Amino acid sequence: MNEEGMSEDGVIKLLEEARSMDIDYRRVFSSMCTIPHPIAVKAYNMFIASNAGDPGIFKGTKKLEEETIELIGDLLHKRDAYGYVSTGGTESNLQAIRMARNIKKRRRPNFVVSEMGHFSFEKAGDILGVETRRADVKEDLTVDINSVEELIDENTIGIVGIAGTTEFGQIDPIDELSKLALNEDLFLHIDAAFGGFVIPFLKKKYPFDFDLEGVSSISIDPHKMGMSVIPAGGLLVRRKEDLMDLEVDTPYLSSKSQYTLSGTRSGAAIAAVYAVLKYLGRKGLKKIVGRCLDLTNELVDRMRKFDVHPVGEPKMNVLALNVPNLDAVFKELWRKGWCVSMTRRPRALRLVIMPHIDGAIIEEFSNDLGEMISNIV
Repeated sequence: MNEEGMSEDGVIKLLEEARSMDIDYRRVFSSMCTIPHPIAVKAYNMFIASNAGDPGIFKGTKKLEEETIELIGDLLHKRDAYGYVSTGGTESNLQAIRMARNIKKRRRPNFVVSEMGHFSFEKAGDILGVETRRADVKEDLTVDINSVEELIDENTIGIVGIAGTTEFGQIDPIDELSKLALNEDLFLHIDAAFGGFVIPFLKKKYPFDFDLEGVSSISIDPHKMGMSVIPAGGLLVRRKEDLMDLEVDTPYLSSKSQYTLSGTRSGAAIAAVYAVLKYLGRKGLKKIVGRCLDLTNELVDRMRKFDVHPVGEPKMNVLALNVPNLDAVFKELWRKGWCVSMTRRPRALRLVIMPHIDGAIIEEFSNDLGEMISNIV
């Protein structure tokens, strides 16, 4: 660090140089994040110095968070749910497993999640000292209930259902997991980090939320299809007493205790989430989801002309394509500036059609991909 600071213009120039290295979102098909809604940015800037971790000082921020949880809870069939705005799915998932561990108090705790579950569950198991057991999936890439049952034993603290898998956008049979959780007296956490703001607006109905009696907690990310700023996730629970199992004393703050993972928390992220939900409402969110689904279907139709088909029919705006010469095509796509990713098993080209994608980009991308498939032998 220099003794003397730089000029503002000098600092801005350095920032602009760094920003120019980032890839424009319009060519990004690999991310589940997107450009935040303008009202989210305005709200964020208004609350830029707000610390939600000190609610006695930032009372307005606390009020906004309570109302935000109410709004999200209403979307998930429980307006009176409890919870808080987290940094994202990883924190929410970790906290859910921590909650289950603290409730069940097993000597050698384990939890069961699909092999398609997010890598955050490996982090949660490692940090919390809880064994992560991966259940098999069926041909449609949703979790096999029989495999889940086989992995449950006297030390199992909970099970996890995925409502929108990161790689394939599939939805586990949450209704069956709910029955299993009730029968086995287990905590059931639903990872709806991506699907939480998509599934409620699908034409086909998939039970996945608090409408199912066995669901204990849900993670849902407003910074994905909720059009908010990064980072902004959400952890919602059915029972307040479960959330209290995360509490620790905070003797030198304006509150007596805290159940969040982070101490200092961004009030700006909370305000941004609140603003978007109030501004868009259900109709606005549904319109955004519908547009992304239309573009997803358009891309599928375009690729079928090149005899390229999806790995199963996409349930939401996450698409995996069976592309020939995948490694070569993948490398060429990146060379041409397209940000794409690959699934692990089965291996396929993975695409996420987020709100920053438009029809012109779909046409340009599909033409490029079709040409590569035709030329790469």
